[in-house]
Amino acid sequence: MDISKTIADLKKRPDFNEKVGMVLIHNGVVRSWSRKDGAAVSQLETAVDQEQIERLRQEYLSWPGIYEIIIEAASGSFQPGDDLLFIIVAGDLREHVKPVLSELLDRIKAEAVRKQELPA
Repeated sequence: MDISKTIADLKKRPDFNEKVGMVLIHNGVVRSWSRKDGAAVSQLETAVDQEQIERLRQEYLSWPGIYEIIIEAASGSFQPGDDLLFIIVAGDLREHVKPVLSELLDRIKAEAVRKQELPA
């Protein structure tokens, strides 16, 4: 995802200026170490349930003040430094936008993404 282009496209929508006061972005990348024990990681394999991601997106779009949510999650084999997950949440106020990004991210990771780290 080209984050700058995606945000620029959002800003072109006729009602953007009336409804958006904050855009938050998550860009998840592959770590070169395991969260579990700090061991070196050479590769990460992921499987993403895109239908579950869309269900979650629709659920959070209904929250107060949320204008748009864009999610790109990748399945496959990745190296440290590769992009894995982009989430963009646009809405009216930070009190609305921050909790949506935080909770949505946690739920995507728990409910829609399976991953396996391969040791170095």
